Amino acid sequence: MKKKLVALVLASAMAVGLGACGNAGSLKEGGNAVSGSNAAAATSTGSEAAGGNAGDKTPSSAKLNSDASTLYINLASEPQHLDPALNNAVDGACLAVNSFVGLYTYDKDDKLTPAIADGDPQISDDGTQWTIKLKQTKWSDGTDLTAKDFVYSWNRAANPDTAADYGYLFDVIAKNDDGTLKVEAPDDYTLTITLNNPCAYFDQLLAFPVFDPVPQASVEAADPNGDNPGNWAAEAGFVSNGAYTCTAWNHDASMEYTKNPNFYDADNVTIDKLNFMLSADDTATFAAYNSGDLDFIDNISTDEVPNVKDFSDFYIADMLGTVYTGFNVNASLFDGMTEQQASDFRKACSLVIDRQYLADTVGQTGQEPAGSYVPSAMSDGNGGIWSQTYYDAATTGADNVEEAVKLLESATGYTFTDNGDGTYTPSTPISIEYLTNSGSTNEKAAQLIQDDLSKLGIEVNIKTEDWKVFISDRQNGNYTMCRGGWVADYDDPSNMLEVFQTSSGNNDMQFGKNPTSAAPQNWADYDKLLEEARTEVDTAKRTDDLVKAEKMLMDTNAVIPLYFYNDIYMMKSNVSGVYMTKTGNKYFMYATKTAQ
Repeated sequence: MKKKLVALVLASAMAVGLGACGNAGSLKEGGNAVSGSNAAAATSTGSEAAGGNAGDKTPSSAKLNSDASTLYINLASEPQHLDPALNNAVDGACLAVNSFVGLYTYDKDDKLTPAIADGDPQISDDGTQWTIKLKQTKWSDGTDLTAKDFVYSWNRAANPDTAADYGYLFDVIAKNDDGTLKVEAPDDYTLTITLNNPCAYFDQLLAFPVFDPVPQASVEAADPNGDNPGNWAAEAGFVSNGAYTCTAWNHDASMEYTKNPNFYDADNVTIDKLNFMLSADDTATFAAYNSGDLDFIDNISTDEVPNVKDFSDFYIADMLGTVYTGFNVNASLFDGMTEQQASDFRKACSLVIDRQYLADTVGQTGQEPAGSYVPSAMSDGNGGIWSQTYYDAATTGADNVEEAVKLLESATGYTFTDNGDGTYTPSTPISIEYLTNSGSTNEKAAQLIQDDLSKLGIEVNIKTEDWKVFISDRQNGNYTMCRGGWVADYDDPSNMLEVFQTSSGNNDMQFGKNPTSAAPQNWADYDKLLEEARTEVDTAKRTDDLVKAEKMLMDTNAVIPLYFYNDIYMMKSNVSGVYMTKTGNKYFMYATKTAQ
């Protein structure tokens, strides 16, 4: 929001001490889970895509599309959800910010600015009472959008029956005796919110898609029994309130979004239609881009990056996020091991993964090898930048094989024969299935991890699934080892660490869920650290709690950070005005396109 809002937040926080918000629940993979093939290092600023990438870049030979009324885009394959309350992936969030809008949004400079809110909020001296006036706006079907829609939508998203992975984000809001949120609509265009504690980033939450309104009549008509909460937005034509409405959806092939005349800022929306090609086949999307069928592609084959990264239509944007691989702590692989033995097994795998080589050959655009799970460019919540490291990320790889073998011997009881060529063979075969979703970056990374673990005599079998199936299997623990990635929803370490709380909808490593003897047995302590951080008003103490939580996570070796994301994409020279945030959201509504 505007500087005025920042000042209000800081003033109220200083009056009583700065509190924290958030809990555990869900991608962006949210807060964000990452579906595409861009496994790219993050800094802390947003990026505007208008006006070219660099003055001395090589012009692209890709053909231009002359239809100035429509942007032709590829973000990823079929989205899992279009309901903003249920989405937990970056591609879904990009669709959400172009078809829904909440109280606040982000501008081209990655600054919060009022959307449905009519100006800045009024905040009480203790930072817990927020009053927000609303503009008089309408849903895409022409019905009035009022404060009551926010009351309904937020309570729906927070209700466990909705199964929203991000439902935990509403825990910062106080509750009534009946369990509903202390969010009220004293009149149609006033919203009052009571927080449990002052929240350092509540303003950022108000621009996050899970806080967007959804149309109660449509939701309840499509799901009268409450069995399928996302059913109302499963086909084209659903009601929304953003710059565009979904007017056509050919599942697994394409989607069309058309300008919404009832959008609060419709007069400034210059592109009439957004046409999305739904595909994770980056060879096909790159070919479509070169032929002029696509104006914007978010996924670029690792084989093509060296050929295009000096082109004027190739962009690198900042992003806060971490590429990692992880283990299901309850997998049968760890049966019979103690908690320490299981951790040692996973540490052995971590030691031999060559992060620098992965960043150089898979990312290829200057990504930083990760020595921590929380991105190195993230704010620490206490006025500084996160500075924790747990190993020298630039030196992991083949030089650590001997140390890794000792850990495996202790963990498994097997003997390992030195083959004399830098590889070892275990006395009993070790086989691991590695789960990933399709996309050249994901598959190339899986192959490199497969090669690295083969030095220990571990056979890695790669299983590739479509995005929706992959997400389901990972969330349900139907895997042993898998690809992971998280892009932050807001600039605070809690958002990264809350992912792995027991109750989190994105706790794909299964911490605290049906623990076996090999699973971490103290995960309630991890949960408690994050719960304490959520209510701690001493910012130094809060940061200390978050540091302790990350150390506990890293000690399990179940989450193996590889490198920090950046965002790479290609956009035609006749397109300008597309902008994005450090959390990976892309805004197309103010783009312009010239006919060629």
